[in-house]
Amino acid sequence: MITTVVFDLDDTLYDEVDYCRSGFTSVSEFLANLPGAPIAERIFDCFWKQFTAGNRTKIFNTALEELGIDYDEKLVRELVKVYRNHVPEITLPADSRDVLCQLKGKYTLALLTDGFLPAQQLKVQALGLEKYFKCIIYTEQLGRDCWKPSVAGFEKLMQTLNARPETISFVADNEKKDFIAPNKLGFLTIQIIRPARIHTESSAESGAAARYIIHKISELPGLLEKI
Repeated sequence: MITTVVFDLDDTLYDEVDYCRSGFTSVSEFLANLPGAPIAERIFDCFWKQFTAGNRTKIFNTALEELGIDYDEKLVRELVKVYRNHVPEITLPADSRDVLCQLKGKYTLALLTDGFLPAQQLKVQALGLEKYFKCIIYTEQLGRDCWKPSVAGFEKLMQTLNARPETISFVADNEKKDFIAPNKLGFLTIQIIRPARIHTESSAESGAAARYIIHKISELPGLLEKI
């Protein structure tokens, strides 16, 4: 019997692309204040073109070169810091809020998220999520090697909640890394496939697929009742 529902954050409870847009806006405004830099709107458009083209690793370097802005690695590191430390302009979608409110009275709710700090904490604060969860696990606090697909975050979660794996459902989006550990531990895994999700890759690795798939979070309460 499922008594605990654990959520991933990005592209599970909200669209991560909204955070990316917010981050690029902050970086654009920062860059626009440098001597001789283009206006923020032009900088943002360049970032967004790189992002939507699938450039997710050297986006700042590539955009700076295209904009003709002289830079060094110190400036790139500063831009990364601005991106990760900005206060994001993101909101919790109404359907996610409704589902969390609905489930909170029936299950113990928790959040487990990978990612750099303080970025993940700032996302949680901006979305107003603290009030819904008995436990929030930031795997970065356990160590970079504890990010999914490591089992470390899930083991910490079970220890904190004193919960057995067969009583826990984990809801997330990314088949490449999200479900390997909870499947191994015996959680009931559910993949949500949001239309705007960033990570669309599937995995051929054994044990990587979720047991169930939903396409909108409003389907979750009904699925949990049937299980």
